Amino acid sequence: MKALQILKKNQPWQLNEVRDPLLKKGMVLVKIKAAAFNHRDLWINKGMYGGLIYPVIPGSDGCGVITDVARDLNRDILRKEVIINPGFYWGNEEGFQSSSFEILGMPSNGTLAEYVAVPVEYIHEQPFHLTAEQASALPLAGLTAYRALFSRVNLGHGDKVLVNGIGGGVALFALQFAKAYGCEVWVTSSSTQKIKSAMALGAAGGVNYKAEDWDKKLIQKAGKFDVIIDGAGGTGFGALIHLASPGGKIAVYGGTAGKIENISPQALFWKQVSILGTTMGSERDFYNMLRFINKHEIVPIIDEVFPLEEIVLAAEKLEQGKQFGKVVVKVS
Repeated sequence: MKALQILKKNQPWQLNEVRDPLLKKGMVLVKIKAAAFNHRDLWINKGMYGGLIYPVIPGSDGCGVITDVARDLNRDILRKEVIINPGFYWGNEEGFQSSSFEILGMPSNGTLAEYVAVPVEYIHEQPFHLTAEQASALPLAGLTAYRALFSRVNLGHGDKVLVNGIGGGVALFALQFAKAYGCEVWVTSSSTQKIKSAMALGAAGGVNYKAEDWDKKLIQKAGKFDVIIDGAGGTGFGALIHLASPGGKIAVYGGTAGKIENISPQALFWKQVSILGTTMGSERDFYNMLRFINKHEIVPIIDEVFPLEEIVLAAEKLEQGKQFGKVVVKVS
């Protein structure tokens, strides 16, 4: 089969011919129809995780058709169109993942290939209203956003929500989910065009976080926020505490801007602000996310769809960081 491979740290992406996956007990073979990139794939390529093993086929997001099953499984699931939950072995505790938890695409080979083998318990029916390309954009980012909003900050109807750094997959799903839940949503970005695009999706407005006193300008426009969703961290994080309402909640799912060093403890405890770390989600979160997606007929935002033959170009586009929405590959 053809697959995108990372051969070594910081090496160019390569579309190679590799062996088809082997089916172990309890696994199914999925012929991938479409797959999507995440920043996680870039970070694997740059060696930014511990315990990396190369070569590897990246990719956590994908949907397709079951074409084979292990001998211990019932073959009546063949030819079903499915979407893959990329979070394996979460464990019995809903509050946090187990030590066995792993994400599809490292260490196990992922979805940026013609076929992938996955345990059958992480297979779900593809949402009825989505194309293969749209469904492939959903799993990792959608799961992360859903857990942040509903399992961690316990989003309430009518909450005022700030999504910091709109444009990436998780941030866009947070906007779409919160809007569907009846919330007022504001955004930040370093791009005026991305703010305009977010407003076209229903955001009430936004500010450029590169501007001087951007947080004060946002308060003048919107007031303070019950819920803040952040994937950046870094030196700008202190402003988020300033933006939080008394009793506000800040969910942190990433750290693209680096370490957080400028938090005022007084602002934090006097306002009774909660900072909640979150990543991915449990099997229950994934199931509930799919129910939410189907109920509200939410359609993931896609920036561009590439054919398999141009998968290296797709990876390079993600590296440029200019996309608004998911970068998707149509595989078959």
